[in-house]
Amino acid sequence: MVFDIEMIKEVYAKYPERIAAARAAVGKPLTLAEKILYAHLWEGNAKTPYQRGGSYVDFAPDRIACQDATAQMALLQFMQAGKTQVAVPTTVHCDHLIQAKIGADKDLQNAMNQSSEVFNFLDSVSNKYGIGFWKPGAGIIHQVVLENYAFPGGMMIGTDSHTVNAGGLGMVAIGVGGADAVDVMAGMAWELKFPKLIGIKLTGKLNGWSSPKDVILKVAGILTVKGGTGAIVEYFGEGAKSMSCTGKGTISNMGAEIGATTSTFGYDEIHGALFAFNRS
Repeated sequence: MVFDIEMIKEVYAKYPERIAAARAAVGKPLTLAEKILYAHLWEGNAKTPYQRGGSYVDFAPDRIACQDATAQMALLQFMQAGKTQVAVPTTVHCDHLIQAKIGADKDLQNAMNQSSEVFNFLDSVSNKYGIGFWKPGAGIIHQVVLENYAFPGGMMIGTDSHTVNAGGLGMVAIGVGGADAVDVMAGMAWELKFPKLIGIKLTGKLNGWSSPKDVILKVAGILTVKGGTGAIVEYFGEGAKSMSCTGKGTISNMGAEIGATTSTFGYDEIHGALFAFNRS
């Protein structure tokens, strides 16, 4: 099943004009992350360059993802906005209120018993306002977003710090607070300080004794838990191309542990195979 194909087509249709305007405004080549950011300006085509780590900028994300613990307050706030439905594609994923203790079946049933009122509320509100609802047991938000909603060059915000997992499919996906998500749901701009950029070139290939997790652990050892604060970490090089999409997702996901705004990888053949398979 193809999710939001018309929305994705609209995003890509705007890219040539918006990237051309951004290049003219900045006066130099753009990285992948900068292209995505400038292509999602609330005002449309860029007219002036923005200072990395300095300028506050309004963006227009393509979609929103919420997890069940944070979605409760976000939806309560949205209900006060007087809107009949959300302005951008939005989903709610019920996974955080399920505690792993005994086994999948029993843990799920315990969560249903303890949090049924919450799940029913989220289901009802989602149905009323055109929000996609992933019921308890339907999957973990991080992986569901990567497999079903991420697309190269898109921008997503989510009320979960590991929304950044979608960076594994070439997206700028950022974890935000519920109030930020509500603004976008209601059709308003999302404000963010224009991120700094950290480029990491990966060379060679992982051998049989190493995994993508080792890459991000090495990066975390270099940058520490604060080293990525206020920055997008952009991975590139032949080492990145040799990695699986899920491996890239793992690295992007753990980028939250170094304080990064998000992480992303360039689109390549590995992405193309997964993108086509998951949407067929």
